[in-house]
Amino acid sequence: MAAAFKALSNPNRLAAYLELLRCRGASIKTCAMQDLMDMLKIGAPTLSHHIKEMVNAGLIEVEREGKFLRCQVNEATRQKLGRFFGAKGA
Repeated sequence: MAAAFKALSNPNRLAAYLELLRCRGASIKTCAMQDLMDMLKIGAPTLSHHIKEMVNAGLIEVEREGKFLRCQVNEATRQKLGRFFGAKGA
């Protein structure tokens, strides 16, 4: 849990994670890195660093789709965070 909280302490990572949670609720379930770059207005190297930190913390998973990377929330970690905060239905 400490690694997840540390990763989410960065404003850009928190914003990206919240966007991935929003995508999770939609029919698409994943979000392309380009979409995250556009939303956060940051470059690819910076976003790659943030993605790596969130993957290492177990917050997200990344899949390669051709030459593109797609990110999605790691459900197991999301559920742990939900239980930690006492969210109903987590």
